[in-house]
Amino acid sequence: QVQLVESGGGLVQPGESLRLSCVGSGFTFRYYVMKWYRQAPGKEREYVAGVTIDGGRKSYAESVKGRFTISRDNIRNTVYLQMNSLKAEDTAVYYCKAEGMGSDTVYWGRGTQVTVSS
Repeated sequence: QVQLVESGGGLVQPGESLRLSCVGSGFTFRYYVMKWYRQAPGKEREYVAGVTIDGGRKSYAESVKGRFTISRDNIRNTVYLQMNSLKAEDTAVYYCKAEGMGSDTVYWGRGTQVTVSS
């Protein structure tokens, strides 16, 4: 059974940090590009960051560049999103996504809530 389970969300104040984790199981994690998306209330889901299968290349949405860092550990089947200098506009449900290399296979997690508020 394929699973992607996010954790690490919570309520923080502006300027604080959080680290999200997403653990994959039931598929060969190291062969999947991993991405983070987020969806704020009333808005469409948007891309946040992505990392290649070996962790060698990373990309970020302009809105999070310089504040967020994506990384992965293929031994622990985990992708991380380090979020620093959080802003109110970062409030959203954060989802991880696995995309199979050379295939149309896609898996989504159920999300973790991040709320940034004073």
